Amino acid sequence: MLKESERLIQQFQFLLEIDKLKEILRQSHLVVSKRRENSAEHCWHLAMTTWVLAEYAEESVNLWRVVKMALIHDIVEVDAGDVYIYDTYDEAVKVQQEQQAATRIFGLLPVDQATEFRELWEEFEART
Repeated sequence: MLKESERLIQQFQFLLEIDKLKEILRQSHLVVSKRRENSAEHCWHLAMTTWVLAEYAEESVNLWRVVKMALIHDIVEVDAGDVYIYDTYDEAVKVQQEQQAATRIFGLLPVDQATEFRELWEEFEART
């Protein structure tokens, strides 16, 4: 069992690492300007969209779980970068890069959180 201070250090290391998501620029522009959206903004906006529009889901959903997925789904872009939806790329290479990124980035967290985050990310990626 980690000492509380070690756990907190790991959590802060993770939070500092994912701050890099703010530097990953996407191809899409903001609605209100010509500036390109970054991946952190994209994740935040997706999380807000799921929350605001949850009442329209055809079946009952665990909103908190969906919001968590929205917040973490692109964290791997810190290492793997963003792939534009219309780009041509080797899917196997992309998957491998993202898997490696997930292992490294989520691995910064204490084991219980690393496991939860990884499972949520994999569920999102599998579209289940």
